[in-house]
Amino acid sequence: MLTRGDDYPLHQTSDPIAFAGTDRNFYDRYFFNGYSPDGSVFFAAAMGFYPQLGIVDASFGVLLDGVQYNLRASRRSAGERLNLSVGPIALDIDIPLQVLTLHIAPNDGPLEGELRFMNRHFPILEPRFIRRNGTRMFMDYTRMTQNGSWSGWLSVGAERIELGDGWRGTRDRSWGVRPVGASEPQPPPEGNFTQFFWLWTPCNFADRSLFFHSNDDGAGAAWNRRSVIAGDSESSEDGTERHFADAGFAIRWTPGTRRIARMTVELGHGCALTLTPSGAIFAMSGLGYTHPVWGHGLDHGPDLAVAHDQLTEAERGWGDPLAMHIQALVTAELVDGGITHRGLGVLEQLFVGPHAPTGLRGLMDPAP
Repeated sequence: MLTRGDDYPLHQTSDPIAFAGTDRNFYDRYFFNGYSPDGSVFFAAAMGFYPQLGIVDASFGVLLDGVQYNLRASRRSAGERLNLSVGPIALDIDIPLQVLTLHIAPNDGPLEGELRFMNRHFPILEPRFIRRNGTRMFMDYTRMTQNGSWSGWLSVGAERIELGDGWRGTRDRSWGVRPVGASEPQPPPEGNFTQFFWLWTPCNFADRSLFFHSNDDGAGAAWNRRSVIAGDSESSEDGTERHFADAGFAIRWTPGTRRIARMTVELGHGCALTLTPSGAIFAMSGLGYTHPVWGHGLDHGPDLAVAHDQLTEAERGWGDPLAMHIQALVTAELVDGGITHRGLGVLEQLFVGPHAPTGLRGLMDPAP
């Protein structure tokens, strides 16, 4: 059960806010992405609280003209979890579960902006993610996902971009336990995980949204999978969500890489999805994911730390460690009841280790 309180970073466990507990790796995180109607501009942002580590960090990145511009910030939290600002990056929860505003204040880097997210539907509550490594908890978290529209503006250097009709995107809120902060000094006796297969495909169409994700083991069995079509609506009680229990997918790889050239999803009941990457690749390391210096929950000292950098198209190519985890902008076609709907979406990809159904072998061997 989701309540308005779940839009605030006050969770104690992977349960909703009514339940409490503690864990060194507990986190509470916001994520956003957005894109222009023609796909020429893509941006993403994140803010994460790590109560047991005493850290809060945030990041904002923009992909424009083939270059990814990243802004990062981190500070010690002193236990305060309702101060939703980290240096130049701040978040307002205008209407919980509906409207949120990102503020990127002037700083010594090229990024600035004020971007407002307006929901298209009530958030989708995904199945709880639980994964153990032997006797040790690896992941135990809850996530809600929501598509919406964007308004406002952003600037990259001297170029100001207005966000208007047709700007779409996705946001999520997740909280619970997953590895954060410095590496633990004693790994599990079985060793750390060497296999992780993750797909996430939030798509925006004219009057509906689609979400498909899958976490698979090396044999291809899904340990967490969900597929939902949501009609535009503010309520969770009007029957606009359609869930598909037996969705399956097929992948065609870009030769010599672990990146997807085309993906199809058979949802069932006459519904099928086709995703084709447009060429726009956003490296999730820009938001701290797997970053060696700006990883989530790392301590940068007693003072506010702010940094910015850029990633060229070549630096976001396959094989660069900073670009193993990506979001690729895609064109999406959804066949639903014999009608084809066309839209845009994102295909998030992180593949480590084998995955038998799609032919992946070794730790990071390219797909066949």
